[in-house]
Amino acid sequence: MPHTIEATAPAAPTVAPRSVWTAIMRGLKRRCPACGEGHCLRGYLKPKDCEVCGEALGSIRADDLPPYLTIFIVGHIVVPLALMAEKAWSPALWIQMTVWPILTLLLSLVLLPYVKGAALGIFWALRLRGDEHQ
Repeated sequence: MPHTIEATAPAAPTVAPRSVWTAIMRGLKRRCPACGEGHCLRGYLKPKDCEVCGEALGSIRADDLPPYLTIFIVGHIVVPLALMAEKAWSPALWIQMTVWPILTLLLSLVLLPYVKGAALGIFWALRLRGDEHQ
């Protein structure tokens, strides 16, 4: 009986899994998705490397995802409120044209850094840098 030699492929390097939900929750707090201690943003929206664990977050490019998600969230808050206010109180047009744009602007400005942190968390957990091409 002849002996056969089995070819074995070299073992792929083991990569520790990263929890997407943990990374998102840490990012929503604007903390490092890796350690949860350091900050992931410098200033208002600029990603930076973690000062505690040294994770390279500054090179992650989230680009259009945070503004898109912020618009999506704010739209799902403001539009139902505007419709409910119209149905319940029917306020004057000048009141609506004052309240809803201001509320939309304020919600967008408040939510954007938190959504950016969550987006950085998603990208980090999936090992993406934002510069991948298909």
